[in-house]
Formats: sequence, structure tokens, C-alpha cells
Amino acid sequence: MSAGLAALLDDVAVLARAAAASVDDVGVAAAKAGAKAAGVVIDDAAVTPQYVRGLAAEREIPIVRRIALGSLRNKFLIILPVILVLSEFLPVLLTPLLMLGGAYLCYEGAEKVWERIAHHDTHGTDTEQQPDEKTLIAGAIRTDLILSAEIMVISLNEVASETFVSRLLILSVVAVIMTVLVYGAVGLIVKMDDVGLRLAERPGKSAAKLGRGLVKAMPKVLTALSVIGTAAMLWVGGHILLVGMDELGVHFLYEFVHHMEEAAHDATGALGGVVGWLVNTVASAIVGLIVGAVIVAIMSVTLHRRSGHGEKDAHKSDSHGETVQVTQPTTAKAAGTTEAAATPATAAQANTPAATATETSVTAPKAATAEPATGAPAATVDTGAPVSTGTPATANEVGAPADAAKADAADVAPQAPGTAGTGEDEGVSPAKDR
Repeated sequence: MSAGLAALLDDVAVLARAAAASVDDVGVAAAKAGAKAAGVVIDDAAVTPQYVRGLAAEREIPIVRRIALGSLRNKFLIILPVILVLSEFLPVLLTPLLMLGGAYLCYEGAEKVWERIAHHDTHGTDTEQQPDEKTLIAGAIRTDLILSAEIMVISLNEVASETFVSRLLILSVVAVIMTVLVYGAVGLIVKMDDVGLRLAERPGKSAAKLGRGLVKAMPKVLTALSVIGTAAMLWVGGHILLVGMDELGVHFLYEFVHHMEEAAHDATGALGGVVGWLVNTVASAIVGLIVGAVIVAIMSVTLHRRSGHGEKDAHKSDSHGETVQVTQPTTAKAAGTTEAAATPATAAQANTPAATATETSVTAPKAATAEPATGAPAATVDTGAPVSTGTPATANEVGAPADAAKADAADVAPQAPGTAGTGEDEGVSPAKDR
């Protein structure tokens, strides 16, 4: 029995050594794969801080945490399953999918450049609104999906000769490490101004000076990171497109950029590596900007056409609505003409204390008769006020025609002494005079 126990312990020791060796292999492979993707990791760390600019200080870390969780979901629920399955069964589809992601990065970067150019003057005058957190987080997670996909594909190319299980373990370790590094750095960057405030409040002169320096420098640092993040989108997206076209058989553009890089490397001696990298980066960014500008133009034309059709439909519906509104008041106006003509008379009676029956009567014309003493035929003048068929007249407008009619009657038929004209001046009614 002791021999069996010794054999079991020996087997356990062998398995432990094998597991330790596997862990070491996974760690070494993960470090190697992660080193190849370090450039994209730096770009990811530069891109993300721009999504939390303008937010309240207490919301920065929670939003960075939510973006980090979204990044882990991207890696473990979308990217890892897709690239592992494709690498196992359809590896030819990895490059086209990665190029689609690169085109999206070019579009994002070119759109940000266009916004800076087209709306530079209006940003200073408009009132700054609080950004929508859900929109910011969704945009950051979409961008992270493309950057993380490139990180994972680069890492996959380094471990393509491993077994399926080894690839799964290695890429899982890379996913966790890269997420912690990227969003840990982002959290430190966005909270650096708070650290500066704490240091500035300390009694020590050196600490307070350092804190004030951090507080003053952080806005400039965040602005620089925003510019670097936009440039990184264009550079990474353009580089993905260049490499993808070369892998798909379109070699001329990639070879042209590669020859430029080699020429710069050979011409600068000790600084050849840095200068060559800069040449490749700038060329990739130019390619990304061109591709992104084309996509932005296509999207702008498409959205403009859709909005134009929407405005035409809205204008048509408004025109139909105006026709109905105009037709209904016209009918009511025609039906109420009699009432509109009768209403001003009442207003005139109420507002003119000295008005007589002759002055206020507007519903039927009245003849003013004057008999001269010499026996001339009596003159008849029509003093009827005009009947209103449109907008109701005011009391002053009704009284004015009556006064004018009286003046005309007096000019045509002057009264003789002792003779009643209209029967109003001497207080004698027309019936009694006759």
C-alpha cells in the first residue's frame, strides 16, 4: 500500500511540474504576444481618456470602470470566440474582418478631424452641455472593440502554432493583462488632477508646488491625449488597411510605404529605427485620413438625402393641414355676416351718449329731409352707415359715417329760421312738425 501511495504522489508531482511548465509557457507566450501588440495598447490608452472629458469628477472612475467591463465583454464574449473559431476553420476571413474594423477606426478619426475643422468657431459660443454618459460609454466600447480585436489578432499570430487549448489560455491571459494595463493607466490619467489638488493642500512646499503643477498641466495633457488619440485612430486604422491589402494580394501601396521606411532608416544612422517608425506611422495616418474622409463624405451625403426626404414629407403634411385650417374659418365668416353687421350698432349706442336714433341706425338707410322756407323741393340725402361684412368695426368707426352724413345733409339743404330740419336741433319730433 505504501508503494501505491508513493506512486500516486509521484504522479501528482509530475502533473504539478507539467502544470507549472505549462503556466510558464503560457506566461512567456502571453508576454511575447503582448509585446507585439504594445503599440496598439498605447494607442488604446491614448484614445480612451477623451471619452471622459467634460464629465463631473465623481463620474470619471465609474465610467472608466464601465468601459473596462465592456472591454472585457468584447474580448471574452465576441473577439476570442470569433478569432479562435475562424483561426481553426476559416482563417482566410480574419484579415477582411480586421480590415472592416480598421475602416471604422479611420471613419472615427476622420469624423473627429472634420468636427474640429468645421465647428471650431461655434464651439466657443455654444453653451457646453453635460455629455450623455450612455452615448459616451457606447462609443468608447465600440472603439475598444476594434482596438482589442487588433491586439488579439496580433497576439494570435504569435501563437498560431500552439494547440487550441494553449491558444485559448494564452489569449485569455493577454486579454486580462491588456485590459488592466490600459484602463488602469486611463484611471490614473483622468484622476491626476485630483491627486494634484490633494498634494497642493499639504503643508510641505515641495508637495504643494508639485500639486499645483499637476493641476495646471492636466488640462493640457488631456488635450494632447485627445489629439494623440485621434491620430492613433487614423494611424492604426490605416496600418490595418495597408497590411490587410498586402495579405490579400494588393502589394503596391504597402511596398511603397515600406520602401519609404527603409530609406528613412538607412539615411538617419543611429536614429534610423525611430525615424523609420515615424515615416511608417505618418504614411499610415495619411492613408487612414483619406479612407476615413471618403467614408465621412458618403455618410454625410446619405444622411443629408434622408433628412431632405423627411423635410419634404413634413412640408407636404403641413400644407394639407393649412388647407383645412383656412377652409373652416371661411365658412364661419360667411355665415356670421349678419351678426357682424349688427354688432357695431350696439357698441355705438353704448359708447356715444349724445347719439340719436338717426346717428346709431346702421341696419337700414335713413333719409334726412329739409324744407327750405322759399318752398324749394326738399333734398334727400342718404345717411346710412355702411354695413360691415368683414372685421367688426369699432364704435368710433361706426359713428364717423353718421357724422359725415349729417354734415352733407346740412350743406345740401340749409335750414331756414324757425324751420325744423331733421327734427333734432329744436327737440321737435318729425311727426309733430308735419
